[in-house]
Amino acid sequence: MSYRWLLWILLASLTGRPLLSLVVVLLVWWATDRFTFQLLPDPFRWLARRKRERQLRRLLDANPADRRSRLELAQLLLDRGQPAEAAALVRQNVEAGDEDLHTAFALGAALARSGDRQRAEPVLDVARRLDPAFRMGDIDLELGRLRVRAGDLAGAEEPLRRLVAARPGTVEGRWLLARALDGVGRREDAARVREEAWREYQGLPRFRRRPERPFAWRIKPWRPALVALLLLLAGAASARLLYPTVAGLARDLEGSSQLDE
Repeated sequence: MSYRWLLWILLASLTGRPLLSLVVVLLVWWATDRFTFQLLPDPFRWLARRKRERQLRRLLDANPADRRSRLELAQLLLDRGQPAEAAALVRQNVEAGDEDLHTAFALGAALARSGDRQRAEPVLDVARRLDPAFRMGDIDLELGRLRVRAGDLAGAEEPLRRLVAARPGTVEGRWLLARALDGVGRREDAARVREEAWREYQGLPRFRRRPERPFAWRIKPWRPALVALLLLLAGAASARLLYPTVAGLARDLEGSSQLDE
C-alpha cells in the first residue's frame, strides 16, 4: 500500500466521493512530478502541439502551395515520431524547389529516423555543407544515431566526436559515442566517455535534464532503480505510520453515518 493509496482512502472517507478523490490524487501526483523529477509527460504541451498540427493541416487544405506550413507540420510530425509522413511532406517542398538548410535537415532527419540510410546520409551531407554547426551539432547527432542503429560503429565515431565538441553538455551524444567505442573494442575509452557524460548530466540545469535523463539513466542504470526503491520504502513507511489513523477515521465516519440513518 503506497502513500498515494492512503491519500485516496483519506480523501474518499472525508468527501464520500471516491472518483473525485482519485482525480485529486492524480493531479497532486502530476503536479509534484512537474516540480521534481518531471518523469510524467506534459499533457498541455502535447495538446498544444496537436492543436497546431490540426491548424496547419487546415491551412494546407486551403492552400496546398503553403510550403512554410508544410515544413512546420513535418517538423511537428518528426518530433512526434512520425518520420515517414514527415519525409513525404518535406519531399513535396523539395520537388517545389526548396533547397534551404531547414528543408534539407528536416528531410534528412526524417529519412534517417525511418531507417533509410542510403538516402538519408547524402541529404544530411547537403545540410552539413550549408551549415556544419546547425543547431549546435544536430546534423551530426542524426548521423551518429543513424550509424549506431545501422551497426556502423566505426563510422559513427567521427560525427559523434564533432557533436560532443560543438555541444559539450550532450549526454545522449556521449552515450552514443560510448556505444560506438565499445563496439570497436575500445572499452577504456568508452568507460571514460560514460563518466564524462554522467558528470555533464549532474552539472546541467533542471530544465535541460529532462531530455537527457533517459540517456543518463542508461549510463547509470542503478540510479532509477535506487529512486524507485527509495520511493517504495517511503511509501511503505508512510503506510505503516498513517494506516491506523486512516483506518480509525474511516471507522468513525462509518459509525457516524450509521447513527444518522
